[in-house]
Amino acid sequence: MSVPTRPSIQRRSIMTTLVAYYSAEGYTKRVAETIADATGADLFEITPAEPYTDADLDWRDANSRVVREHDDPTLRETPLDSAAVPDWDSYDTVLIGYPIWWGIAAWPVNGFVTDNDFAGKTVIPFCTSSSSPLGDSDTRLAALADAGDWRPGHRFQSSVSDNDVRKWVESLGI
Repeated sequence: MSVPTRPSIQRRSIMTTLVAYYSAEGYTKRVAETIADATGADLFEITPAEPYTDADLDWRDANSRVVREHDDPTLRETPLDSAAVPDWDSYDTVLIGYPIWWGIAAWPVNGFVTDNDFAGKTVIPFCTSSSSPLGDSDTRLAALADAGDWRPGHRFQSSVSDNDVRKWVESLGI
């Protein structure tokens, strides 16, 4: 007499959410941490190999690093400490945060986007700025990635409250 066998259950791996961000002055970092806290997501800081100093970020100084990079796009390629996210394949949703510089994503984010394969991932950009709009920064990043399901981006005022960030996260349904 044979014992009936149960059909095997193939368990899918549990996919997770990642919040990757570059923050020059701390505003984007605060928003990213709030998003990660609200979603239970992992955090990954995008770090330039040569970090930007306060003097580098002084957009009023024509000789500052960001102004020179803005004026000469060939200088915008910003090597990163690492763009390799541990267990990248385990993430199905990636939120990418960045400050807006001259109407586009801060260039350190470009290297992160081009160095990772977003195929099969839902990607949700968000940015911070005191005055600049989101512009087409989200669609530019999607074009650089050339893969993934890129959702429309969202801009937060630099002084946004944690409560407003959480409300936005809730609206995403993730």
